[in-house]
This record gives sequence, C-alpha cells and structure tokens, in this order.
Amino acid sequence: MLNLKDFINKNQLATLRRLTVGEEGSFFIEKIKELKTTISQMPKTYETEEEEDPTAYLHYFSGGNDWWITERDSETEQLQAFGIACLNQDGQMAELGYINIKEIIDHHRNIEIDLYYTPKTVSEIMAKLKR
Repeated sequence: MLNLKDFINKNQLATLRRLTVGEEGSFFIEKIKELKTTISQMPKTYETEEEEDPTAYLHYFSGGNDWWITERDSETEQLQAFGIACLNQDGQMAELGYINIKEIIDHHRNIEIDLYYTPKTVSEIMAKLKR
C-alpha cells in the first residue's frame, strides 16, 4: 500500500498536513492527491529498462543536490528507485543509477519533493544539466 512517508521526509510531510487545514487547504489537499496518483502510477523498478528515453516523475532537491526518479521500488517497502542524481550542482557528473529514497529523505534534513515539478524525459533533464 502506498504511503507518502516513504517518499517525503517527515518535516515536509508534517508541513503539508498542517497546510491542508489552512486558508489554502484545498490547494494542498489536491497536491497530496496528485502526488499519491503520480507515485502509484509510475513505473516500478526495471519496467522502463527497455525504454530509450524514460520519464522522470518525481524531483527531489536539497541545497545543490537534485534527484529525478523514473522508477519506484517494486517491493512493499520503498527503499530503492532508479533515476538521475546530480550532486553539488555538478551537471557534468550527473548520472543515472539506483537511488535509495529512504536514505536521502532520512539523511538530507532539508530535502524536499518538488510539489510543482512537471514530468520530463531523462534526455531533457540531462541536456539541461550539461549546459
């Protein structure tokens, strides 16, 4: 069963929950629903293996670090994902590979999932990073 706590750090999730009862509560309720839908419908590990240019459905950021996720774990517990990691704003060293979502949301205090991200293909992201 999909649980947002497996994809969003506890501080951001707590903030989102508080915002659902505020003046703009309906906006944040819709954002949470959108995230749940996106995560539940995105490919699981290895499902895009044959795709030439898979889509990244989630974007995380923290300081100068960014992660774009193309596949989520196929296991019950969300541990790994597949996508692009760009650390320290070094677009030339950005690479595709496995990403431990639990590790990044647990160990990067200020990591956030991008609520305003629009899915993009890997080639679009890599082209922008290489500029």
